Amino acid sequence: MSLLVTGLNHHTSSITVREKLAFRADTIPSAVFELRKRLENGGVVILSTCNRVEVYVHHGVLDTDTLFERVCEFLADWHKLAPDDFKSSLYTYTNLEAVGHLFRVAGSLDSMVLGEAQILGQVHEAYLTSQAEQAADKVIHQLFQKAFGIAKSVRSETEIGAGNVSVSSVAVDLAASIFEDLSNKTVMIIGSGQMSELTLKSLVSRGVRHVVVVNRNTERAQAMAEPYGGEALPFDRLEEYLHRGDIIISSTAAPRFILHPEQFQRALKQRGQEPMFVIDIAVPRDVEPGVGELDNVYLYNMDDLEQVVGENLETRRQEAARGMGIVQRGVEQFEQWMRGVVAEPTITSIAEEFHRIRQEELAKTLAALPDLTEKQRQEVAYLTERVVKRMLQSPMTQIKHEIGHHDPHTVLHLVRRLFGLKES
Repeated sequence: MSLLVTGLNHHTSSITVREKLAFRADTIPSAVFELRKRLENGGVVILSTCNRVEVYVHHGVLDTDTLFERVCEFLADWHKLAPDDFKSSLYTYTNLEAVGHLFRVAGSLDSMVLGEAQILGQVHEAYLTSQAEQAADKVIHQLFQKAFGIAKSVRSETEIGAGNVSVSSVAVDLAASIFEDLSNKTVMIIGSGQMSELTLKSLVSRGVRHVVVVNRNTERAQAMAEPYGGEALPFDRLEEYLHRGDIIISSTAAPRFILHPEQFQRALKQRGQEPMFVIDIAVPRDVEPGVGELDNVYLYNMDDLEQVVGENLETRRQEAARGMGIVQRGVEQFEQWMRGVVAEPTITSIAEEFHRIRQEELAKTLAALPDLTEKQRQEVAYLTERVVKRMLQSPMTQIKHEIGHHDPHTVLHLVRRLFGLKES
């Protein structure tokens, strides 16, 4: 029995290589079907996201080297590439290493952003696709079900998902800590940087309904404001309307400060000293540092936000170590299950051999006792069945015990010789 995962991710290859091997979502079902056909059954799961492409395969007969070559041939044919175009970029894990890898992936311990929740849904979707294509054999099914359980334990028993780790999300968290209710607040965007737009989207998702965009390019301001039902204003009227901004996000390309303490003093007076939350994500900065010294103005620049992100990431890294412990325990439990699966054919063969002998001897005995009633014949049959089950109980238990503590192949080889069974 062989288990293998091969692929590439953001740790090991550039996006240029990853996009060559990426699968469109609508092609994965047929890709799973095709690879399983090439393997002549077995189990197959294909996971393809923006950060990773991985192929999980299990086979009861083929060894891991053969599986790897078959997968590489399939990837080359499917994507119309030469194997040399990608083969050296692939990582490969086999058997228990493959188990541990999947558990880390599902538990978001191998993600670009530690603790992100999206990957578990992607792994689940990949498994469901395999199941729909009847490519999730017994081992693949058990492996992925266990992975989902591990991911749940990592999420519930650690703080791996605690604290936001993007600048835009941290900014929104800070805004929410200053204003209890964001739904009646106005967010003012100055400039049109990508980070500004991400922060705006996050704020809107948290309830902000009033948006004002200030930009030197009026068309750009209107294009940015329109999706949110917002208002576009010319840059030369910024100071006139500054007081309207409860949350101000500034990200221009200005070479020097565009907002100064005296402007905020006037704005605060117009607002009746209502708090203002200012996010300066421009480099060089848009807002003079003295603004942050004013009462009721909360100013954060990129360094401030990235410090919070760094603290959150450090917390996640510490929690990831705890998550790895959960993964290791899961691998050990799966190893025990796998050992049991390896033993099943031998245990089944022993039981079949005992029952074959029982049936032969029972037939001879009943033939020698023709005067028995049907009820008496049944009682004799039940007796022999009970005897066989009792005789099998102890050796079966001991075999499972030995397999759990020693090399299963050595144990099973000896068992088959002792019981006179043919080697499989």
